[in-house]
Amino acid sequence: MNMLKKILVIVAVLTTPTLAMAQPANPAPAPVAKEVAAPVVAMPAAATATPATEGAPAAAAAPKSMDGSLPGYTPMRPDYKNSVGMPKAKEVDFQEQFSDNGQYAKWINNAVLLPIITVISIFVLGLLLWVVLRFNRRVNPVPSKTTHNTFIEVVWTLVPVLILLGIAYPSLDLLAKQFKPAPANAVTIKATGYQWYWGYTYPDHGGFEVVSNMLKEKEDVAKGERFRTDNDGPKLMAADNRMVVPAGVPLRIQTTAADVIHAFAVPSLWFKLDAVPGRLNEKSLTITKPGVYFGQCSELCGARHAFMPLVVEALPPAQFEAWVKAQGGTMPGADKPAPAAAAAPGQSVAAPVAPAGTANNPDTAAAPAAPTK
Repeated sequence: MNMLKKILVIVAVLTTPTLAMAQPANPAPAPVAKEVAAPVVAMPAAATATPATEGAPAAAAAPKSMDGSLPGYTPMRPDYKNSVGMPKAKEVDFQEQFSDNGQYAKWINNAVLLPIITVISIFVLGLLLWVVLRFNRRVNPVPSKTTHNTFIEVVWTLVPVLILLGIAYPSLDLLAKQFKPAPANAVTIKATGYQWYWGYTYPDHGGFEVVSNMLKEKEDVAKGERFRTDNDGPKLMAADNRMVVPAGVPLRIQTTAADVIHAFAVPSLWFKLDAVPGRLNEKSLTITKPGVYFGQCSELCGARHAFMPLVVEALPPAQFEAWVKAQGGTMPGADKPAPAAAAAPGQSVAAPVAPAGTANNPDTAAAPAAPTK
């Protein structure tokens, strides 16, 4: 017994250094560096101004009101009487269209597709009734053994081909018109889908962005906050800031997204275009009549997919210009300097004076003065 104890003690003594070496060494604590205060550098008064909130849209600086009006701009009231640009109760047809492509598409549906569908449906129904009544077992106990009829086989082959050709021509024509590139003088608006609101950027008018969120009902907002009224639009379809565009002018609508796939869709304008992260899709649109047109995101984009409406307000060009100025933007060509007058013989032309702060900028520096004769 004593011998066994001695053996166990010897084994324990021999294995103890091995176990100690197998354990990872504790890392040494990192040295604590003392923080040294940075020297105070005097900054110009202009540089010490408090910057705007990071990520805030440019339009946030514009004065707001409880009805969304701005200096020189009052939001247009939707046309509830005629249900312009919005769904109509018990409506089974497409909404009234206010774009050339929309009017053409509705004509194809009502004048081409519906008559063809109606005639085919009535013909097939009549053929079925005739077969049931004429060839049932009681009336026709001895069935015909006819297996082929050349005339019928030619007819039921040619007629569907002619029907498909009649549908194909206007359909392909509409498809080509929908993806026709916008003209060079079109007004560009970039619509960006977010979870769950829209942002509209106007690169032709200074690059400002208008952020559009759905307006809540009066009982759903805190005291003093803006809520939806009938002047804004129907419930769940009104927005605090609309996408304002000029009516009767070609538009270049570009869509993209910041997070997931959205879809920019306005049924009364026959316009639908996916907004995909990392891509810039584009279609042309011309709104034929001033008004307010409502749509919604048409791509399942998350929990609040049903609460990101689209509101497009088409204004006459003069009123659209006033809205752009109220947002702090500029009209194309308005910021270009007037051409310099030609100098008379023997006179010198003074060089233009560069604005303050542009002396060190090679892109904005004043041109050198013309030599004096």
